Amino acid sequence: MRKRLIARFAWLGLGAVLLAGVLAGIIVFSHPKPSAAEGTRPAVAEIPVTVARAVQRDVPVYLVGIGNVQALNTVLVRARVDGYLQEIHFTEGQMVRKGDLLAVIDPRPYQAALDQARAQKAKDEAALVAERLDLVRYRKLAEKDFAPQQQVDDQQALVNQTIAAIKADEANIETAALNLYYTRLTSPIDGRVGLRMVDIGNLIHATDTNGIVSITQIHPITAVFTLPESDLPAVMQAMAQGPVQVLAYLSDHRTRLAEGTLLTPHNTIDTGSATIELKAIFENKDDKLWPGQFIDARVRVRTIPNAVTVPDAAVQRGMNGLFVFVVNQNHTVTIQPVKEELEQDGIAVITSGLSAGTLVVTNGQSRLQNGSHVAVREAASSDALQTQGG
Repeated sequence: MRKRLIARFAWLGLGAVLLAGVLAGIIVFSHPKPSAAEGTRPAVAEIPVTVARAVQRDVPVYLVGIGNVQALNTVLVRARVDGYLQEIHFTEGQMVRKGDLLAVIDPRPYQAALDQARAQKAKDEAALVAERLDLVRYRKLAEKDFAPQQQVDDQQALVNQTIAAIKADEANIETAALNLYYTRLTSPIDGRVGLRMVDIGNLIHATDTNGIVSITQIHPITAVFTLPESDLPAVMQAMAQGPVQVLAYLSDHRTRLAEGTLLTPHNTIDTGSATIELKAIFENKDDKLWPGQFIDARVRVRTIPNAVTVPDAAVQRGMNGLFVFVVNQNHTVTIQPVKEELEQDGIAVITSGLSAGTLVVTNGQSRLQNGSHVAVREAASSDALQTQGG
């Protein structure tokens, strides 16, 4: 009996121990032990951004107009006499100098005309000699009353007529010589030959409108472009200070073709479009400019010295004006109001609110606010910034 009681109490104690263990496990799992990081602030998410530093430098200010390139001189070579085209002395696209032989028209008819005019002059000169001798004889006879004075006067008139005929012969010789000279077509300017418009063997006339070939002078070359009339005072002020630089770009606004000098604005403003034409000249030694080509012309009217510049993508527009996001040393950003003088060629000139060397956000501003944490993914170097805008 006693052994049964002892066994019963043993089972009861074991059950109590097991129950206590279960309860303890429940309590432990429902209330986990605090970790070592408990009580610290969770990590703040950083917003990836692109940044650049503000750079101080001199900034040239350009006025941009659209225009096209024009040859300094253009000549359509035409025949000045009739005949068949006997020789061609150029190739299409060739560069020629003033006086170079281009073509030859059959000269034989004009050589014959010249020989005939010279012969006629020789004939008249021989006749003049005889007439003058007769005039001397008639005068001597008239002095002795052996010949009437009328005969002397008639002979004098005949001599005068022959002298006039010789002068006409000389004019005919000059005309024939000039026509013979015109059978050799030479270049009147230095330039580039275009496409040939007539072939050897064709009969050509002085009245033909198409001509034989065109020549364009492209060294140097000019460009004519337009600017708004409101830009004219700035252009005139720049011209008063010395030669004005003009840069020629392709219409993609990126590819620079040539650097030249402004010649002059036109003498009138187009009242229909409120624009004025201007003309610039370029040396064009590398042939990047071509007659008829459309370009963007940039006229340098002034320079802003020691300007603080940032990429124009950094400047944001808000309800209270312009601002930039400045990156602090602790990788947070601050909204900084700024004033801007101009945006040009991918840069903005800041007149107040920013100093050189300040790090500003250029991409990723849409997710930012004052105090946001940022992760700098890419930084544009100051050298890269300086190269923008040409």
